[in-house]
Amino acid sequence: MALKIYNYLSRKMERFRPVNDGRVHMYVCGPTVYDHSHLGHAKTYVAMDVVVRYFKYRGYQVRYVRNLTDVGHLLDSGEDRITKGARRDRIEPMEVVDTYIKSFHDDMDTLGVLRPSISPRATCHIPEIIKWVQGLLDWGYAYESEGNVYFSIEKFPEYGKLANRKLDDLEAGARVDVREEKHHPSDFALWKRAEPEHIMRWDSPWGEGYPGWHIECSVMATKYLGQPFDIHGGGLENIFPHNECEIAQAESYHQGVPFANYWILVGSLTVNGMKMSKSLGNSLTIQDALKLYSPEALRYFILSSHYRGPIDFSRDALQAAQRGMNRMLNTVQKLRFRMDDALPAGTAILAQVAALEDYREDFNAALDDDFNTPQALATLFEFTREVNRQLDENDDISMGTLSAMDKIFRDLAGTVLGILPENLEERLGGALVGKLVDTLVELREEYRASREWSKADTIRSRLNEMGIVLEDSPEGTTWRLK
Repeated sequence: MALKIYNYLSRKMERFRPVNDGRVHMYVCGPTVYDHSHLGHAKTYVAMDVVVRYFKYRGYQVRYVRNLTDVGHLLDSGEDRITKGARRDRIEPMEVVDTYIKSFHDDMDTLGVLRPSISPRATCHIPEIIKWVQGLLDWGYAYESEGNVYFSIEKFPEYGKLANRKLDDLEAGARVDVREEKHHPSDFALWKRAEPEHIMRWDSPWGEGYPGWHIECSVMATKYLGQPFDIHGGGLENIFPHNECEIAQAESYHQGVPFANYWILVGSLTVNGMKMSKSLGNSLTIQDALKLYSPEALRYFILSSHYRGPIDFSRDALQAAQRGMNRMLNTVQKLRFRMDDALPAGTAILAQVAALEDYREDFNAALDDDFNTPQALATLFEFTREVNRQLDENDDISMGTLSAMDKIFRDLAGTVLGILPENLEERLGGALVGKLVDTLVELREEYRASREWSKADTIRSRLNEMGIVLEDSPEGTTWRLK
């Protein structure tokens, strides 16, 4: 089955055809590094991580570029976010940047988000940005005004094509307090004049200043991926004006060559129906969320909703995700305990293995359909139930069949979805401890069946004192470490 992607540029599903066979070049707008990342960032970058993982799983060679914005991203007040962070923390701007770059990478590593091939920083590309701005001036797409350089959207007739906005609508809806030096209210800054109090500044042909936010991404994406490249990803909230401006700059600078062929945009994470953001005061940092839930549960929660849609954060939803993860991880642990006891010479029964591979095909079909992770998860949990059934009903499963089951878990839950930790045995307490806990859980079940509630409660209580939590559900009892 061919991989199909919903392309925001065309607003329809399209078969994926890379620019170069066997290779995928992908750019994702990274964070502005002036504070700790929140769960809204996690939703975007976990979703993009699965896209990258799936391409690699399918055999593509992937060059993944995710930038770090360390200058030029302005607040509505006109203040640079990095400068705001420096004033808040009473440190130098580059101290802010390095502090929160480390924080971001630590968060992503903990969530199992693979490092990109390249993580370019805007401040390391000032010469290239100045070259682009000068080129857009030379070709008549931009103009200088009082030390600022603006892109003239009227010189790019397709402006608004990604967000489905018309030039007349932009002018009618523009703010009345726009700068008087602009030719059109929606013209955007390529280069900003540095006011006396602005700390981050560079020499340029137009005086001391700093780059606009939009130009950074166009320059860094095409420097490392070429033009056109295959996929541009990021958050749906940036479709206008940021992504729209990226297109206008890049396609003007390269004289009509398309910027990116496919646009994959991720819906917001909401709280009570409102987008999670620092400005709204409703954000939960990834670091704080990880104090409450496992990394795999956070990934499971994010992937349980299609990437294009919003997902609403709630304690109940995260707890349900944690329970779902515990059921799957306990099954994998039980499977590996069985593998420890199986005869090494046992070969796989072909009919059994072929039936198991049907789950892999269904999983692949789900992700081939615009990276439909909710359906992929549903298939994975159907597979989990089947593995549980076979382990419970068959005492003589061969080592070959057990290994085939384990490989499917490793490939689908581990390699692609990133929800199967590599150190599972350590995370769940080790093989011997796990077997002992399973024995106690079985004993507790016998007590419950014979209505010896006091003895059953004693087992639960004693395990809880040791940091082991039992969770009862219609599917049975699972356990996890606190």
